[in-house]
Amino acid sequence: MSGHSIYNIIEIANTHGGREDYLRDLIKEFEEFSGNFGIKFQPLKPDTIAVPDYEHYSVYEKFYFDHNKWASFINAAYKTKDVWLDLFDLYGVEILEKNLEKVFGIKLQASVLNNFEILDALEKVDLSEKKLIVNIAGYEFSRIEPLIDKIEKSLEPEELWIEIGFQAYPTRLIDSGFSKIERIKQNFSHPIVFADHVDATLTDAKYLPVFAVLKGANVIEKHVRLDRETEYDHFSGLLPDDYREYIRILDDFMALENQPFINERETSYLKNSLMIPLLNKELHKGEIPDLKKDFAFKRSGLNGLDVYEIEEKRRGHNVLAVDCKKGVPLRSSDFKKSHIATIIACRLKSARLKRKALKKIGELASIEYCIRNCMKFPYASTVVLASSTADEDAVLKDYTYNDSVHFYRGDPDDVIRRYAKIIDDLKIDIFVRVTGDNPFVDAGLCRILIDSHFENGADYTTASRTAIGANLEIINTSALKKVMRHFPKAEHSEYMGWYFTNNPDHFVVNYVDLPEKYARDYRLTLDYPEDLELYNQIHETLSKKHSEFGLLDIFDLLDNSNLAEINKKISQKDQTDSKLIKTLREKTRIK
Repeated sequence: MSGHSIYNIIEIANTHGGREDYLRDLIKEFEEFSGNFGIKFQPLKPDTIAVPDYEHYSVYEKFYFDHNKWASFINAAYKTKDVWLDLFDLYGVEILEKNLEKVFGIKLQASVLNNFEILDALEKVDLSEKKLIVNIAGYEFSRIEPLIDKIEKSLEPEELWIEIGFQAYPTRLIDSGFSKIERIKQNFSHPIVFADHVDATLTDAKYLPVFAVLKGANVIEKHVRLDRETEYDHFSGLLPDDYREYIRILDDFMALENQPFINERETSYLKNSLMIPLLNKELHKGEIPDLKKDFAFKRSGLNGLDVYEIEEKRRGHNVLAVDCKKGVPLRSSDFKKSHIATIIACRLKSARLKRKALKKIGELASIEYCIRNCMKFPYASTVVLASSTADEDAVLKDYTYNDSVHFYRGDPDDVIRRYAKIIDDLKIDIFVRVTGDNPFVDAGLCRILIDSHFENGADYTTASRTAIGANLEIINTSALKKVMRHFPKAEHSEYMGWYFTNNPDHFVVNYVDLPEKYARDYRLTLDYPEDLELYNQIHETLSKKHSEFGLLDIFDLLDNSNLAEINKKISQKDQTDSKLIKTLREKTRIK
């Protein structure tokens, strides 16, 4: 009848008062409850449960049914649900033995847990396929675990369930044992049975077991009775219609657990009330939208991408495919997959180390070494060697390492103009700027920077700190063209990064704090003979261990040797020359 995992035991107890017709009618009245339901009887005999002068002995005489009648009751109940027996005496054990095949499980009340007569008798019964409920009402917490262990080891049931609750004709709500559920659940792995005995005339009787389930109970034991007069165990017994109402309430609440995390009405609510991001300014083709700076959030009735969808577009390395007007939402069609390229700037006019790009590191020219590592960059589908139109640089066309590498020659002095021509010809959206002096650029570091670039909707991205010569710059084509509009002639364009970092009010500049493993102060750029000596020693040492080593391998080598001392005293001009720094600050600032 119920589609959830909560198991319900219909407790007959002694509501029947010894009347056979009442008990049979009770079984029939509740036969509609099947599946995850059990029904529990209390077979007992007056002279095995009490002495003749006990005050309730005469009552027990009324409750007595012989073996044959118990067999018929069990057979009737067995047709629709699991049969349980509540054992109080040896007579109950006899009924269990005679009907063992049809009994699903047994229950031991707290009052019989140390009844060695019953426990000894049960040890002779095969309970390996039976459930066993042990009621722990009245027991101090410290005594529960050893008691459970003892009973479980001696009786060896298929599974033992721990029951909370007791009958006080009726039990007050505050005494129900509700507060025990969480502690029992935290300290035991056994299923928890909540036996509810509150006043059946109160609304609490229908809701308390539901709250117990929500608290962590797995099984509910509930008393029932017929809609006619009965003298015994009626205090907490629900009438048939009340029991049906309790099950309906339980089903409704349990259905809540099986709902999707977000339902259709909730989705509709959010959709109708969501403040959609609308552009607060015009954006241009090739740009990456910045959610913090480029949008106003308003209810508009317009259909467009929400924050998460825009973020997903950025994570997928998309850029705007078209110009987008102020005041409108973005749509999927406004985006396209970006064309990411690696552009390596290289010339042969070096003064300190003549034609350094052609100096050998191992078997490769330094520039080839650099290109080889650039070809490992993730996301970048194009690699370009960008040189100048000067006659001395023509020879570089023979040092592209791989036939797929594009060789471009452009403005000898204005590197930005040189890059712009390449970008237009190859329709590049984002480029990784590499200086040909840096042979040990790294794919892992490149991945971190590109992912961060898109995640932050940046125009320009670089690492906050890593070895000199290991850092990279990720630049939007649209941002580079903006620089060109402000600087028709870029005097110091070999220091391209300054045009972005010196103008944070015009560009989204993204400094990335790399993982500590990338944070080093070594020098890995080629400018002096000492640099070349170090790089050849690095190559010779690591190439013996790795066919293709990376930046982290180099750091590990330098961390654990004295090799870094070779070029340690050389300083980087654009970081130490105060006159140059002052000039760059002045000349690269957008006025």
